[in-house]
Amino acid sequence: MGADRELHVLSALLLLLVQPLVVFSSTPPLACDPTNPSTPYYAFCKTTLPIDKRVSDLVSRLTLEEKIPQLGDVAPAIPRLGVPSYKWWSEALHGLSLWGRGIHFNGTIRSATSFPQVILTAASFNPRLWYRIGQAIGMEARAIYNMGQAEGLTFWSPNVNIFRDPRWGRGQETPGEDPMTASKYAVYFVRGLQGDSFRGGSSGQLKASACCKHYTAYDMDNWKGNSRYTFDARVTAQDMEDTYQPPFRSCIKQGRATCVMCSYNRVNGVPTCADYNLLSKTARGLWGFNGYIASDCDAVALIYGADGYAKSAEDAVADVLKAGMDLNCGDYVQKYAGSAVKEGKLSESEINRALHNLFSLRMRLGLFNGSPKQQASGTIFANQICSKEHQDLALEAAQDGIVLLKNTANLLPLARSNVTSLGVIGPNANVVYKLLGNYGGPPCKGITPLGALQTYVGSTRYVAGCDSAACTSSSINDAVQLAKSVDYVIMFMGLDQDQEREDLDRVDLVLPGMQQTLISNVAGAAKRPIILVLLSGGPVDITFAKLDGRIGGILWAGYPGEAGGLAIARIIFGEHNPGGRLPVTWYPQEFTGVPMIDMRMRADPASGYPGRTYRFYTGKPVYRFGYGLSYTTYSYEFEAESVTSIYLNDSLPLQATANSDISSHNRASIVSDACGKLKLSAAVSVKNHGPMAGKHPVLLFSRWPSLQHGRPVKQLIGFKSVHLEAGKSTKVVFSLWPCQQLSRAMGDGTRVLDRGSHFLVVGEKEHEINIVF
Repeated sequence: MGADRELHVLSALLLLLVQPLVVFSSTPPLACDPTNPSTPYYAFCKTTLPIDKRVSDLVSRLTLEEKIPQLGDVAPAIPRLGVPSYKWWSEALHGLSLWGRGIHFNGTIRSATSFPQVILTAASFNPRLWYRIGQAIGMEARAIYNMGQAEGLTFWSPNVNIFRDPRWGRGQETPGEDPMTASKYAVYFVRGLQGDSFRGGSSGQLKASACCKHYTAYDMDNWKGNSRYTFDARVTAQDMEDTYQPPFRSCIKQGRATCVMCSYNRVNGVPTCADYNLLSKTARGLWGFNGYIASDCDAVALIYGADGYAKSAEDAVADVLKAGMDLNCGDYVQKYAGSAVKEGKLSESEINRALHNLFSLRMRLGLFNGSPKQQASGTIFANQICSKEHQDLALEAAQDGIVLLKNTANLLPLARSNVTSLGVIGPNANVVYKLLGNYGGPPCKGITPLGALQTYVGSTRYVAGCDSAACTSSSINDAVQLAKSVDYVIMFMGLDQDQEREDLDRVDLVLPGMQQTLISNVAGAAKRPIILVLLSGGPVDITFAKLDGRIGGILWAGYPGEAGGLAIARIIFGEHNPGGRLPVTWYPQEFTGVPMIDMRMRADPASGYPGRTYRFYTGKPVYRFGYGLSYTTYSYEFEAESVTSIYLNDSLPLQATANSDISSHNRASIVSDACGKLKLSAAVSVKNHGPMAGKHPVLLFSRWPSLQHGRPVKQLIGFKSVHLEAGKSTKVVFSLWPCQQLSRAMGDGTRVLDRGSHFLVVGEKEHEINIVF
């Protein structure tokens, strides 16, 4: 959203606390009210008719003066037809949020379940978990609507942009840097929130509406004078195909998302909200999108204003509506669409097209079906919000996402019986809101890490050590004295929303201010190696801590949500075995020499450009993508049943291609529809050799024999989360579609499948597949 509409998490929460209790209607706004005698005579109220016919009837009854106001995120009522007002903008990245206009927490409902920020949830590599979180949020959304404390059921979530650069302040909102992970997250979160089944079966009526954002190549907010509002992302066809577009394609085709949000930036010279190729030709045409397209807030105004792409306000409005955008977050279209029509730049039919998409969505939500009590979703009320089931899920998600980065000499887990005194140090240890992350909402309940640890060790003492995460002022002496006087020390350091968030990108990758000095001094004074817990959305260069033997354990806890404090304590004391894996590469500080505005994914040795993400980065990371330790050890073996050769012939969907990057005799282009029939399986035996049961994500990669022609170093092609008891083993079977997962993007954006060897990789084990054609 626009920076002028942002609220700091703490300020928003404090404002909420002082708001007066407001009595809302016990029923939400509804159209087609059966108590209105004229209602039955409107065709748009007849639920027996197809939605297309109902919408056509409604739009045909509107005057132009009534149509135009419906094109903004605050859509006014149309009293003569009994159509209530509607607020399109609500947020739910990891729980119902304070941001937006549609949800209100100042009535009888004053909180909602706050799940971990998305980057930590992604670290579980568990689609079933992502789906269940989406389900819970959708349930709470419908409940608060039915209680009359919401004016909309359209949520501008999830954020599925690729976390391309570690400095991006909004990377915390995303599922990470890998296109396949982001794609799967999009699919399963959307299915859960909208009410479809895990496997994609439609539930009929939408429970809520999800929106995949920000379309596309959007991953820079405000860096060294470069602003997202005017940035022109120069992206190759190759990078668009295999990096930036896959999450949006999956979100639409498999997830069936009902909204896509176009971003602020240009892509190759054209603002995304005014790009017919992106909105109409690709999203609606190629991918079959069925929903509405919204702009990011005030993005249309920028097309004429700060961006200067359009020559007038009317041109900007005409550009976006002709491109296929339907809804403007803001009131710019509402202000200038009328004059655009008068000047002949915009036709009423183009407005009608947008209205058709908007009213169709409201009808798919059941908002034109009369009383919600007569619908299945009408049975969802306040007892579904902050339910024990949802709070337990928040704890499960936090536990499953937290990543163990270091555990020298098996320092962790601690045995409660061996800890007589505990020192807790750090600015992130004793403030609940720091656990929530960007776009948080008021949590059902919250316990700080300090509070949780105090329930395990009665003799627990605390020193902040720093004034804030910025750590411009540090009480090192107090921290050192505490460290000397206790059995064990746990430090809670890292970042917060004053260091990274929307409209605030980082310029460094090291810990802020005097944090490193504080950590090193405390580690030097403590009786035993200390435990370091990092809160952050983006990666941090903690090479010093990785190499320091006085720091025995390191945990990355992301922003773990309302149950994060308890999740951390449970892991430290061995009540949960950590199994999270990093969803993003942790780069060294020297990476900050790479311009954030360079959108290239692939390395360029000639200029020294190192490439980005685990797929193309040629430098040495601090921690690699997919890294994560456990309190137990696992081994892998490819089973004999795994396929070793694939024979392709003329009957399969392959075509010779003239692209000159490699001989046409050694690769073939892909026809995607028919390629869906070509399937193989790979089976991997996984064994838990250690003393504890645990959840363990099994990550399957592919690689090519060489990195020529822009091939990735390796590519994640499958993952499954398994639970294994100590000493037990299981078989994990991956279903693979070679034309999708073993193919690669060429320079012109077409996909090809190479002849010869391809290698499947799990851990240190490899399995060769030979493709013959």
